[in-house]
Amino acid sequence: MTAHQVRARAPHRGWSTVRDRRARSRLAALLLVAGGAVLGWGLPRWENHLPAEGLGFDASTAQATMAAIAGGMITLSGFVVTAITLVVQTVLGMSPRLVGALGHFSRYLIVFGLLVGTAVFSLVGLSTIRGDDVPRLSVTFAIALVVFDSVAVLYLLASIRDAVTGGGLSRSVGNELRTVIDRMYPPQEHLSLRPAPDPATYAGLTPVVHTGPPSMVSALDEKGLVALAHRHDVRVHLVCAVGDFVRAGQTAAYVESAGPVPSRLPRLLASRIHRGPSRTVESDPVYGLRLLADIAIRALSPAVNDPTTAVQALDQVEDALLSLADRPVGPVWFLDERGAARVFCPAPLWEDFVTVALDETLVYGSSGLQTVRRLRALLDRLADTVPAERAAVVVARRQALERLAGAALPDPFLREVSSHPDSQGMGGPAPLVHP
Repeated sequence: MTAHQVRARAPHRGWSTVRDRRARSRLAALLLVAGGAVLGWGLPRWENHLPAEGLGFDASTAQATMAAIAGGMITLSGFVVTAITLVVQTVLGMSPRLVGALGHFSRYLIVFGLLVGTAVFSLVGLSTIRGDDVPRLSVTFAIALVVFDSVAVLYLLASIRDAVTGGGLSRSVGNELRTVIDRMYPPQEHLSLRPAPDPATYAGLTPVVHTGPPSMVSALDEKGLVALAHRHDVRVHLVCAVGDFVRAGQTAAYVESAGPVPSRLPRLLASRIHRGPSRTVESDPVYGLRLLADIAIRALSPAVNDPTTAVQALDQVEDALLSLADRPVGPVWFLDERGAARVFCPAPLWEDFVTVALDETLVYGSSGLQTVRRLRALLDRLADTVPAERAAVVVARRQALERLAGAALPDPFLREVSSHPDSQGMGGPAPLVHP
């Protein structure tokens, strides 16, 4: 691509945002609680029309069993709340932005709803046991729910083990980041080129103004934007990228049209630019790298001094950058079904990804032997992988690491130790030399 050409592709289908994921988890928890109440009321009545099935209990034993299940599930739901509090405190120590970026809390909320739903089912079912009329199927179903809930709580405990460690948080961000990169920058994406727009011409175009409260551009409805542009035979030039902060009255895009622009079109286009209180990893891979950098530099601070956690974050950074190394990035035109360029979208370049992922870690990690050796291995592998036109960005970081480490480690022996690339940071085998 030249300076006057940018990549062009068909719009990707829409994806869920963190807000949608949270809404789904809340709805699922409410449905589990409501479902427990409905089943607790309806199942004993349906048993009158079903064959007598289930475990054999007398009335007093059935009442004691249902009461014990209800009490136990309420206690376990309190444990889930305690676990969420513990995870929030730990994640805040790594980076406050991780709290809203990861999906742990959606899973915890669903488990909480499952436990409360089981308790409600048992309490409502308990009210139907009168005299010698024992709803055997309901009692059996409550016991089955206890088994299912126990498995869910064990899964919760296993996830907490990873969520409260720096390495676990890094892996969680890395997994989401890998998914986002594959979706937004597919390796086999058909690449065509279109002329880059000239910002000097925007003065005569119709602006699309942000009218809501100050917020972040969290995602784009690519298909919706292209459909509107195609329907009205216009071109849309976005000037706010995903992750940008927009204030009330700020221009988010311009509409280029050969004729008059319909009065409602700017408002419709603005509705396809999704905004929220913060950036999200699901539509912003640079933000995923920002989170990994946060984990690394927080671990390298003198108050924490945990270079192993920084190395674990760099493992995920290396995976993300190697995935992006030979994929087309940068500004893009979204094409309609006929191949006409309809929506121009600014996007980060290769250097932007590398800057966010590595530059601050180079500064704060240059005095640590483990971090320097891991950075050397990362940069060497990246330099051997990237295309020639992207190698200068990596070489510049490797030279900066040499200068920073040399200044931070004046002792000749320590400089010699730090000069060896090591994919483990410290103690790894020497890298293999491939012909």
